Amino acid sequence: MPLEDGDPVRPRGQQVNGEVSTIPRLRGMGDPSLRSTTAPASSRTDVMAHGWEPGPAPGDGDVIPGEAPQQAWKPEEALMTELSELVQKVVKSSSWWERHGVDISILACSFLLLPAGFLCLRSAQAIPFLVGVLTLGVVHHTLTVKGSHLASHNALTESKSWGKVWAVFFIELCSAFTVEQATYNHVKIHHGYTNIIGLGDSSTWKLPFLNRYVYMFIAPLAVPILTPLVALDLLRNVEWKAALRTLCCMFLGFYCHYWLLLHVSGFQSPWSALLCMLLTRSLLAHPYIHVNIFQHIGLPMFSAERKPKRIHLMSLGVLNLPRNALLDWSFGHSLISCHVEHHLFPSLSDNMCLKVR
Repeated sequence: MPLEDGDPVRPRGQQVNGEVSTIPRLRGMGDPSLRSTTAPASSRTDVMAHGWEPGPAPGDGDVIPGEAPQQAWKPEEALMTELSELVQKVVKSSSWWERHGVDISILACSFLLLPAGFLCLRSAQAIPFLVGVLTLGVVHHTLTVKGSHLASHNALTESKSWGKVWAVFFIELCSAFTVEQATYNHVKIHHGYTNIIGLGDSSTWKLPFLNRYVYMFIAPLAVPILTPLVALDLLRNVEWKAALRTLCCMFLGFYCHYWLLLHVSGFQSPWSALLCMLLTRSLLAHPYIHVNIFQHIGLPMFSAERKPKRIHLMSLGVLNLPRNALLDWSFGHSLISCHVEHHLFPSLSDNMCLKVR
């Protein structure tokens, strides 16, 4: 599978002449005498603690002392070539079920749980009602986070035509956002310029004017409200046909949710239905925001003029989080425990990222 622009790998802390080298190694690369123990996957700050400082990486204009200029870029190129070949072998040997079927099944199961969730909300008893809220909340985030993320990378199907259909369905109808801007901001900017200040530095999630407790625990509740408002503002940057399509899909998604709460769940007033919509749509908003914070913000960032080679840039700016059954299901492995693998090979599905890892 060809690499996309903006694909990373995890850093390896290696001691060379008293200094830490962040160049990852695979078999057959480099002098064995220069290799040492691989740094733990969770210790991104270890490299900084041992004296590594941001600056131009080898191959970006500087030359490794003692080596010819034309050799400065070879370790990175060789690493990505070998890694790509290894992943291609895994992908080619995998069945359709492994490449797409597992994740499609998770999304299909989420759809099948929708009737049960809406019917549970009819109950006047607390426990069935809470089960309905939890069911609809998990289903909503599975469709809007996992589904939209996979669709934005065309990881649900190998057909570009069907990929566009799924992108419109998950991103616009389910998530109330615009496909064009979601794809541009996430795939082109975030993946292409991960942790480059002013470009792909996850600045969307930075609100320094908020108190830390408000930011971490109260502001996430506003995500279902802010998302469509941001989308409406971004519609100024797309063609009128795409904007009209987005508006229709957003309205249809909200109205279907509202109508089902009134006529299936039996809510008596519009305000109670809207409040339930807000509750279910923000159920996992806290971990959603926290995941975006801890995977990129706080890790090394660079200017566009003084950034390391791409493979080092991606490895330093991406973090895998511990596995979590609920978040693995609703957000997907590529956003939780396989985020490094996802940045390396964005077109892989969640299940394939897990297999590659």
